[in-house]
Amino acid sequence: MGQSKSVRLGVIGLGNIARQHIDNLSNGRIADCTLAAVCSRQSTALAADPGVPHFTDYEELVRSGLCDAVLVATPTFTHFETGACALRAGLHVMMEKPIGLSTREGEELLALRRPGQVFALMLNQRTDPLFTTMREIIQSGKLGEITRTHWTMTNWFRPEVYFQVSDWRATWRGEGGGLLLNQCIHNLDIYQWLCGLPESVQAFCEFGRYHDIEVEDEATAVFRYANGATGVFVGSTGEAPGVNRFDVIGDLGSLAFDGERLLLCENQPGTLEFSRGTREMFGMPASSVSDITPDRAMNQHAAVMNNFVGAILRGEDLLAPAADGLASLSLANGMLLSTWEARAVSLPLDSEHYQQALAQRIAGSTLRRKADIEARVDMSASYR
Repeated sequence: MGQSKSVRLGVIGLGNIARQHIDNLSNGRIADCTLAAVCSRQSTALAADPGVPHFTDYEELVRSGLCDAVLVATPTFTHFETGACALRAGLHVMMEKPIGLSTREGEELLALRRPGQVFALMLNQRTDPLFTTMREIIQSGKLGEITRTHWTMTNWFRPEVYFQVSDWRATWRGEGGGLLLNQCIHNLDIYQWLCGLPESVQAFCEFGRYHDIEVEDEATAVFRYANGATGVFVGSTGEAPGVNRFDVIGDLGSLAFDGERLLLCENQPGTLEFSRGTREMFGMPASSVSDITPDRAMNQHAAVMNNFVGAILRGEDLLAPAADGLASLSLANGMLLSTWEARAVSLPLDSEHYQQALAQRIAGSTLRRKADIEARVDMSASYR
């Protein structure tokens, strides 16, 4: 495409997140991009509101010739078939997380991408100034070799009604998991984006501990890295008000985020050098602490979409190529497999072995009946 052209975008799915993207388009927050069509299973007033052609079949939207690119914002279990259809048709694709139910689905989608075709994932937290600041510091070497990492991310509390409002949510058939595939996939992406993919994971997941669901709503995992470093990740949707604490410890210093402030601690000299050189039995290297909390006010979704459009029109490097989605999915899948088989799992994940284990859970999984949902939930409310 030439630089003067605008990308014609089709949005597949009209849930809350899709409406946020449409609002960004309607209010001019996405440059060089116009909403060309939308798709949802039912034709409603909401479907007509954008004033563009509406389709009830995503294949018809893809074949319509109205779109250069699509944004896939449908339930997780449809990501694979919808993304595959668009990629085979030669359209550019932006997909909401995750890339699929499993790493194998992700691998198969990536194999469909043609040269010149832009395929991205909505890993919007990669634009958060908090995490870009942490990444710059880690990559600069200011912390030295990383020795330990820890993230407790339990402020994902969800009440029972959140899971009961849809037929597919929190089922193996619908999402391929729960906490790890839905809420924490962003955290797992940031974790490996900053600290790298560990060599192995040993996890302990709890299934339906706090909610009437099939899948995990709590997880604790231990990561082991090639250099001997360790990491601990804790997530939950059953803890209120929850905790968000992220620590990255290195030989020369550390980063500590407490949910509000980001602190940088710098040691002089480094811990190992001081330990081996000092004659003081209870000595400690001198350290200084700085508050480096950045201003986090920004529209993350718009930033990723602008980058997606820039990649299509001008060849800009993607902030979140779809291939990057395999790492966080590998962590999430690995944590589930580790729990199911009560062992440490090596990474990168054996995607075929995991697929077989997941298929067993899907075979016994059931989607909720619409009548049951309507009886238990106030359908006039809006849920995300």
